[in-house]
Amino acid sequence: MDGKFEWVIQNRHHILYPGDLAIILPGQTFQGEKDFMDIGTLFWIHIQVETSALYKPIKLGNWSGLSESESLVISRVLQLNNTAVLVKMKEVFTILQSIQNELFQQQIGHQTRINQLIDELLIQIARQSTHQNNLQRDFPQAFIKLEATLRKNLSHQWTVEEMAAMVGLGTTAFTEKVKSYTGFAPLHYLINIRISEAIKLLRRIEMNVTDIALETGFYSSQHFSTTFKKLTGYTPGEFRKRDSLNN
Repeated sequence: MDGKFEWVIQNRHHILYPGDLAIILPGQTFQGEKDFMDIGTLFWIHIQVETSALYKPIKLGNWSGLSESESLVISRVLQLNNTAVLVKMKEVFTILQSIQNELFQQQIGHQTRINQLIDELLIQIARQSTHQNNLQRDFPQAFIKLEATLRKNLSHQWTVEEMAAMVGLGTTAFTEKVKSYTGFAPLHYLINIRISEAIKLLRRIEMNVTDIALETGFYSSQHFSTTFKKLTGYTPGEFRKRDSLNN
């Protein structure tokens, strides 16, 4: 609200000015730069979540009115955009002030109203986070980061909405960008990544085909085998045998 705060969030130094918003996720470290809180005035709210594991949706609890798909997208934005400070968030100041008023006045329906305001808070944070990240990077850079994230966790069943959220775009704009950048629709591009990683794993003789299929995000070894042959012309077993003969 006023003053200047020097904070360290997850070992990174940040300076917060009036109107800025700090976001500290579950498990992240937080402290003042000088080992004490700076002089000034702030609003803060602590939201207890049920689940916050990486690559899993942040489960908010039954109080939230957000749909499952909305919660999932917001989770991805908060976890993967890694934006600790959002600048000039006047909308959030208004929301926090309204929450404070509801808590103090406790008029009829105040609990429901507070729940709605917290949902609105999360929506505004997600929107501003993606917007701020878009201003700081162009699509090729964001795309490289996206692909690296996908390759690290291919067993997760990624959706277009999740991938779009990671680069701060709507699904339509994201799909068009990916098509122009790679020549593939997002899910087809994801399949190509899965197959490219599977090829690397097939060269590791100690891994069986079923384990490779599950690790690269296929539903079953049969699904993996069918897709692999469609894209490479060989079944996984045929590819492995051919590769070993060539080596």
